[in-house]
Amino acid sequence: MTWRDRFRALRMDVTPLRESRDFRLLFLAGTVFYFGAMVTYVAIPYQIYRLTGSNFAVGAVGLVELVPLVVFGLYGGALADHVDRRRLLVWTGVAQAVFTAVLAVNAFRDDPSIAVIFVVSALLASSSSLQRPSREALMPRTVRHEQIAAANALTSLGMQIGVLVGPALGGLLVAYVGIGWCFLVDIVGLSIATLLFVAMRPYPHRAETTPPSLAGIAVGLRYALSRRDLLGTYLVDIAAMLLALPVVLFPALAETVFERPELLGLLYSAETVGALLATALSGWTARVHHHGRAIVVAAAAYGLAVGIAGLMPSIWLVAVFFALSGAADMISGVFRGTVWSQTIPEGMRGRLAGIEMLSYSLGPLGGQVRAGITADLWTVRGAISSGGFACVAGVALTAVALRDFWSYDARTDEYAVAERAVRAAAGEG
Repeated sequence: MTWRDRFRALRMDVTPLRESRDFRLLFLAGTVFYFGAMVTYVAIPYQIYRLTGSNFAVGAVGLVELVPLVVFGLYGGALADHVDRRRLLVWTGVAQAVFTAVLAVNAFRDDPSIAVIFVVSALLASSSSLQRPSREALMPRTVRHEQIAAANALTSLGMQIGVLVGPALGGLLVAYVGIGWCFLVDIVGLSIATLLFVAMRPYPHRAETTPPSLAGIAVGLRYALSRRDLLGTYLVDIAAMLLALPVVLFPALAETVFERPELLGLLYSAETVGALLATALSGWTARVHHHGRAIVVAAAAYGLAVGIAGLMPSIWLVAVFFALSGAADMISGVFRGTVWSQTIPEGMRGRLAGIEMLSYSLGPLGGQVRAGITADLWTVRGAISSGGFACVAGVALTAVALRDFWSYDARTDEYAVAERAVRAAAGEG
């Protein structure tokens, strides 16, 4: 095999974009949605830090978002298994645009209210938590079964484009024109994404459904906990985000440690640059079948890169290692998404998407609080490095404890085999 052939084998598979109109709409909607959301993601922590000067106050945003994420994430998953998922995407998109408009009005005031920021952050978390399970559950319906891994990589690419450009623009807007303009940009992104959801065709449920209830949510939880392969994906992601996520410390790292506030956008974008490079070379992921091992190795690499980043003497070297961590996290995410999409039955997909959302939302929220407290009690650098190295240990312990997760093979796993058969019978490929 020549070097040219090897490179072609690495290139990401864009077949889902060519074959599926609705996947293209989801891809575009996700890209503009994350673009706007990440502009706001820069604005809210920076605004709180400027108003309070407290790393704990920045991390406390995660506390006010915690209950809405748990409650509406689980309820949104159960709702997605009963109602028209496309319609739910549309109305939750409208709600997020309205809430973001409140943040914009508050930001343009001479004396912005901290209370408004925290209350609206909780409302945004609620509406986003209602929306995300439907978006996750719809994606596998828009592509053929064998294209799910490629679709996951492309979905990640769209998110990364938004996440890369959004923070960079957010940093510039914050520095030169004001925080309120960040929220206006987010409103435009939410409006475009909602219109793209409107353009999708309906995807009725394959079988009879039941209204959302505590009993239905409990069924989903029992199913998730009964499968050690799924449990492994949740625990690895929670360990990585809870212990190693450094994002909440970026304002202090740029402004206090390195005294380069104009490079705040660089810190927010570094991980996404690494993720984009890894995505562009993700063609090899379709040839990997031991997804559990790939998730463990990638998550451990993520923690190691974050830990080293905290030790670097230059903000540019810090950015390099954050880029490496972003590449590793993207690879872990692609394989986690593939396990979920290829093995979870259609009738459970909404509820499991809600649980999945909690696994990769609760970890970051708890990680914000952990990082903020550790930085205030110790140092910003110490909080970043200790969390990264603790992540490596936590991921390794998870792999040792869950042998079924480590040995998962997509070719022979009973759930993957069953889902392939169901999709083939439904004519979905």
